[in-house]
Order: sequence, then C-alpha cells, then structure tokens
Amino acid sequence: MGEDPKGPRTAYRDLFRLHGRRTLVLGAGSGIGREAAHGLAAHGAEVVCADLDGDAAASTANAIGAGAEPYEIDLLEPGAAEQMASRYAETHAVVITAATNVRKRLADYTRDEFDRVLTLNLGATFEVIRAFGPRMEHNGGGSIIAFSSIRASTVEPGQGPYAASKAGLVQLLRTAAAEFGHAGVRANAIAPGVVETPLTAQIKSSPEWYQAYAAKSALGRWARPAEMVGAVVYLASDASSFVTGAVLAVDGGWTAVDGRFEPPAS
Repeated sequence: MGEDPKGPRTAYRDLFRLHGRRTLVLGAGSGIGREAAHGLAAHGAEVVCADLDGDAAASTANAIGAGAEPYEIDLLEPGAAEQMASRYAETHAVVITAATNVRKRLADYTRDEFDRVLTLNLGATFEVIRAFGPRMEHNGGGSIIAFSSIRASTVEPGQGPYAASKAGLVQLLRTAAAEFGHAGVRANAIAPGVVETPLTAQIKSSPEWYQAYAAKSALGRWARPAEMVGAVVYLASDASSFVTGAVLAVDGGWTAVDGRFEPPAS
C-alpha cells in the first residue's frame, strides 16, 4: 500500500512551527534582534528578549505580549552568559545579534578599541556558545544562530578588527557544529550585507556613502532588519534540520556581484 499523500504535506506545513519551544534573542532591544524576536514569536515560539538595555528588552517583550519576557544582560560581565544559560537551560534556539564596530584604519586603531570590538563580537559569542552548547547537548538538540557579516569574507578600509571578529565567529560556529552535532545541536551563521540598524548610523548619515553601498547590492538598496527574520526562523526551525556549520548570506547579492559595471552584450 502506498504512503498516504496527506501525511508528508501535513508534516511540511509544520516545518516552520516553533510552538512550545523557547528561543532566546540577544540584542532584542533594537534592530535585527528586535525583529527576530517578533518573527520567532509569530511562528509560535516563547521568546526571551535579552539586551543590555533592560527598558528596550522590556519594550520588545511587551510589544510581543504573551509568551515573551525581557532579560537584561551585560554580555561583557564575567559569568553573565553562564548565569543566563542556567536560568534558561531548556532553550531550543539562541540567536546572537549583539555587536559593535569602530570604523578606523588599522594604523589609527588603538589596542583598547581593538579589544572592545573583539571582546563583544567574538568573545561574548564564545561565552554564549560555551554556556548553551553543553545544555543543548544534554537536552538532545538545539540551534545556535549568530550574525556574522559579509565582512567575514570581503573587507574595505576601516573594517579590519570588525571583519576579523566576524570571520572568527564563523569558525567558532563551525567548531560548535562539529563538537555538539552528535547530539542534534546545530550551529549556523547569518551573513547580512548592509542593514539599516543603529550600527550603520554613521554610514546612513552620509548620502554619498549610503548610495555607494546601495549600488553595490544586486538589488540596488539596503536591507531592512525585518528582511533578516526569514533566515532566523528557518535556522531555528525544523526546516533546517540538516543544516549546520553553514553561513547563510542575506546580502542582496553583494558577495555574488563583482561591481556594478554592465558591459555591452555584444
């Protein structure tokens, strides 16, 4: 007897369902993190909205309503990630969006500025992975999602330490995929192009700079934070059950297109 055709179709409809699963979003107070929290909740997840700014975290959680709660955290405080993971040990997915940047040429960078960028972008992510990875391993599965960048593979003047931190982030996640994968724990990176967030305010303030970045994208524009949500939900859900150690580019074709010159067809 053949397989009931309604069975697979029903299962496929549930691929993106997150009902009954707790997700934790770091950086949920604004930008990509805030939209990710809303998107995960829209697919049924219980969402912990974590942020350095407790009021912003509460604002996101209140806007989501039932099933969301705020959590104030300074990821640079020793033991903060471990304390958070202990409180939310039964967590299905962790989304890491917190990051910072100092745009300067290498010769102008101070060691303090270098340490500030690497400590948050790479060091804090290491602490989160180290705190949640073993707990997900014990629970029999989970998803760790962190935001890298196109700068992990393409650079420009003034982006050195930031680019290095985002490239290192990819390798941390791949290592987590290798070490925790036997228990069904997946670890993946999302690599956006230019997104209109507080982190890119310096670029947005310069019309020439803003337009140059827009022109570099194959789509000819910047991304909105909401356009990162699909990738987050995908990687948090069963739709990506065999995806780990991957880097998902959500960059409008930035890294696929070599410049914007269009040579004649013949």
